[in-house]
Amino acid sequence: MERLKIAVCGGGVGGMAVAIALQAQGHDVAVFEQSRAYGRVGADVNLTPNAVHALDRLGLGEALRANAARPTHRISRMWDTAEETSRLPMSAAAEERYGAPQLTIHRADILDALEAKLASGSLHLDAKVTEAELTATGAAVLFADGSRQEFDLVIGADGIHSPVRRSIFGPDAPRFTGLVSWRAVFPRDRAPGLPDLDAFTKWWGPTSDRQIVTFPLTHGTEIFVFATTPKEGWTEEGWTLPGDIAELRDAYSDFHPDARALLDACDSVTRSALHVREPMENWSQSNITLLGDAAHPMVPFMAQGACMAIEDAVVLARAVEGKTRAELPAALQAYERARIPRTAEIQRASLANEWLKGKGNADWVYGYQAWSTAIG
Repeated sequence: MERLKIAVCGGGVGGMAVAIALQAQGHDVAVFEQSRAYGRVGADVNLTPNAVHALDRLGLGEALRANAARPTHRISRMWDTAEETSRLPMSAAAEERYGAPQLTIHRADILDALEAKLASGSLHLDAKVTEAELTATGAAVLFADGSRQEFDLVIGADGIHSPVRRSIFGPDAPRFTGLVSWRAVFPRDRAPGLPDLDAFTKWWGPTSDRQIVTFPLTHGTEIFVFATTPKEGWTEEGWTLPGDIAELRDAYSDFHPDARALLDACDSVTRSALHVREPMENWSQSNITLLGDAAHPMVPFMAQGACMAIEDAVVLARAVEGKTRAELPAALQAYERARIPRTAEIQRASLANEWLKGKGNADWVYGYQAWSTAIG
């Protein structure tokens, strides 16, 4: 096997996952992350069975379970009456059906688990990538400090504002959905007596622009809250900013008391703009490719953003396995063919925001097996 020199631009969940998979094949992989350090920022990563199954095969199962919660069910409720419109068993039932449970985990905990699995010295922090370019023999990465490095393969796992994507496909303007998302975490004991705190529960609003989602974190000792409200534009420069908890509570003042109690338990929130892009026809150019939000940003209404990045990571590594540098462009084409139809379908279904509002079958999402799906 030819030992490839590979750059992964972006040290998030998808970037580190693909690096781990490629290092397991014996490749020389460097991960470049613009942050100076990983902190306990952000809130949750919802790993549904399709993602947990993929990460288990990377050897991360024990580390993830050490800090995650296992939701008992996936429940849909109506905003005003709390009537259940669907209840899908998870936990042991999901493990039996899909080969893995659902795990809900703080983003910092999954990043810690991924970083610990990387080869020593392969993660480079405070390394801001500004551009990627093709070379006669592969590809190169340019950095904010003016330096440049050449590789056999460059992978853009650098998010919705991806410099790698811009380098190979030109300028891009993700569309603001008109929605702002709110995220908060509170200790479970602030909401005594509320039902189903151990479940993933979605409160469906009277319109699709208002909803509340909750689920447990940290073995159920914390509860995560996600909500959306409409907004007529997003002019702030920050991507995630502090939010006004009173404004959020006011937006949901007509919801059921149990839903309002979840917001009352929060003492602070962050808010983010939700942006989307139409599915791309291609993710690769010669020896450069994309994964995760760089390729297919999606609204979080199906909780599949991180899960799709993890699936991408496994399928990309499988497509590259055993290939020489000269064979990489064809391998990346095979990776695209395997992934684009699925991610495009989930992008569109997430935006429609109807999935499992009523009774339905989750097998097409949760039952996907990244380690065995056909690549060709």
